[in-house]
Amino acid sequence: MKNLAIFLATFILGAIGCKPAEKAVSYTPENIVPTEKSLAWKISGKGLKKPSYLYGTIHMIPKNEFKLPGSIREGLDNVRRVTFEIDMKEMTNLASQMSLITKSFMAGGKTLKDLLNAEDYKLVKDKMAEMGLPGGMFERMKPMFLSTLFSSDEGDPTAGGAITSVEMELYRMSKNRRLESAGLETAAYQMSVFDSIPYAAQAKMLVDNLRSVDTTSAEEGQLDQMLRLYREQDITAMQSMIGEDSGMGQYEDILLKKRNQNWIPVMGRMMAEKPTLFAVGAGHLGGKNGVVALLRKAGYRVEVAKE
Repeated sequence: MKNLAIFLATFILGAIGCKPAEKAVSYTPENIVPTEKSLAWKISGKGLKKPSYLYGTIHMIPKNEFKLPGSIREGLDNVRRVTFEIDMKEMTNLASQMSLITKSFMAGGKTLKDLLNAEDYKLVKDKMAEMGLPGGMFERMKPMFLSTLFSSDEGDPTAGGAITSVEMELYRMSKNRRLESAGLETAAYQMSVFDSIPYAAQAKMLVDNLRSVDTTSAEEGQLDQMLRLYREQDITAMQSMIGEDSGMGQYEDILLKKRNQNWIPVMGRMMAEKPTLFAVGAGHLGGKNGVVALLRKAGYRVEVAKE
C-alpha cells in the first residue's frame, strides 16, 4: 500500500471532488446485450458513489501473454476489494483443499467403471496413466471434476512454455496492494453444481472431451479455440461456444445462467459497500443471460473500461 501521507492526500482530494451518487440506468432491449469485444468493464450508476469493475478471466493462459489492460490496473489502484467466483484465499488454504477433495467423490461408492463401456473406460484410464494419476482414487471422482483436471493437460496451447491462471495473477496483485479478497460463491457450492448433472451425463462429457483432443493437427481443439477467442476478447463467441458444446450445452442453465443470476444481488451488495473489482470467467460475461446484460437489467451502467 502507498505510504500514509499519499493515502490521506488521495482520500481528502477524493472527498472534496466526489460526485453525487448516480441514479439507476435504463437500457432498451436492443442495447442491453453487449456487442463489444472486451474483457474489461466499468460499473457505475444506481446509487454507486464510486465505480466498480468487471474483468473476464481464463483459468489457463501462457504466462508470457498475461497482461492486464491499463483500465483494470488503474481499477486495482482504486478499488478496495477483489472478488472472484470463489475467494482465492479459500482455494489456497490447505484445509479447504482437503475438504474439496472429499466432495469430489461420487456418492454411493460409484466408480467410472460403473458408468463407461470397456473402450471408453480404457481411454480414461490411459489418460490417468499419462498424467501419473493413481487410478484407485481418481476412478471415484465425479467425471466433471476429472474433465477440469484433464483440461489442464490438453494439447500444447502454450507451445511448451510456462502457464498461469489469470485469477492467481490477480490474487497475487491484490495481495501486494493489501486489498480484501472475496468470492461470489463458495467452492462447496461449485462442487454441488456437479451433483445437479447426472453422473452418466458427466461421464459422456468426459469421454467426448478426451476424444475431441485426439483430432488431426488441422483441427482446432476446444482449449485452443477458447484461448483464441479470449485473445480476441470475444465474450459473445465464448458464451456461444459453451452453449453449443454437445455435452455442456444442455446444462447451460445450471452451469452459467443460474449462477450468473445468483451473482447479481451479491455484486450489488458488495459494490454498495465499497468499490470492487470482480474477476470471473470470461464465458460468464456475454449473451442475454451474461453478467454484463444482467447488471444492465438491474439498473447499472456497464460500459467498456477504456484504456
